[in-house]
Amino acid sequence: MGLGLVPLGLAFGVFVTQSGLAWWWASAFAALIYAGSFEFLLVGLVAAVAPLGTVALTALLVNVRHVFYTLSFPLHRVSGRFAKSYSTFALTDEAYALTTSEQARSWPGRRILWLQLFMHLYWAGGATAGGLLGSFIPDGVTGLDFALTALFTVLALDALRERRGDLPTPVLALLSALVARLAFPHQMLLAAFALFTAALLVRHFTARKRSRRA
Repeated sequence: MGLGLVPLGLAFGVFVTQSGLAWWWASAFAALIYAGSFEFLLVGLVAAVAPLGTVALTALLVNVRHVFYTLSFPLHRVSGRFAKSYSTFALTDEAYALTTSEQARSWPGRRILWLQLFMHLYWAGGATAGGLLGSFIPDGVTGLDFALTALFTVLALDALRERRGDLPTPVLALLSALVARLAFPHQMLLAAFALFTAALLVRHFTARKRSRRA
């Protein structure tokens, strides 16, 4: 998984330079923001000089899923205030998928932290290399921003295989999108995220209530 972030980082770095930004923006985004899909969106927002309010709202909508990650991410195994702070900062989709899998239930906090650090380094290193090499890649090359979407698809399929007995999350997402499209066609994205968030909360608290009764 970690090595898989290198080509994704390369794609991101190339995407940064092809968007008209200097190469070092790729390093800065990867090291200081480290938010995957939001970084791809942020490149367009920075290039368009979008207002800070728009950037903040976009960051909230894209990263609201991390609220749910904290419900099951094993942060309690990580010791120390600084280590917990970094582990929270470095909580990406990939790190969450690996640390909450069946095989990772016995992992100590130190292993979780090293895994997150190396994934961060792979991403930042790939992005820096992509930013430096971006000027050598023809402008006609397209689809670089789809690389992260492809990785998310693979992670989602793996997660579905491990949670076969659970209510399929994609069904909730699809229903949320359909309701938002019909009821709030001019604010579909915001409404869909809000409905999806509410559905996940209801599912989480319902499942916890059932487990207490059992």
